[in-house]
Amino acid sequence: MARLERDAERICQRFALRYRVLEPERANVRRRYGVCFSDGTIRIRLMHATTRRPLKYSSLVNTLCHELAHLRHFHHGPRFQAFYAEILEWSRREGIYRPGPGRRELQGTQRQNGAGDSWSSADRHPQSLTAASSRSTSSAQSTRQRPTRPSTQLELFG
Repeated sequence: MARLERDAERICQRFALRYRVLEPERANVRRRYGVCFSDGTIRIRLMHATTRRPLKYSSLVNTLCHELAHLRHFHHGPRFQAFYAEILEWSRREGIYRPGPGRRELQGTQRQNGAGDSWSSADRHPQSLTAASSRSTSSAQSTRQRPTRPSTQLELFG
């Protein structure tokens, strides 16, 4: 947790962000990877929900960047997405965020080794499923706004 706090401080300094406290998520919470409360409290899940194994550091940093982006944009709209991507990219350039090979790279390795691929395209790219379904809706449906609910927290993948 100390390393994650040091990296959070670096990111906050670069982007002029301030959080109140960074703490591990409670062990019984299995629905989300992270949460940012309106008071600046950020909680990050450290263990996998089902296996209870520690999550990879790159996963923790990805979640941290997501939650830090909520300090400026307390929603998941386009401005949030752009800011989150900016934080993540800066973190990658600085060596804070170092993800492993993506599923596409792993998929190529599996094919070279003769292993089959049982994942569908939607499993590999959940955003593409959302984008495809939204493109196929009528213009009346696509202009409809999603109802908002007041909340003092935003959940990652919530």
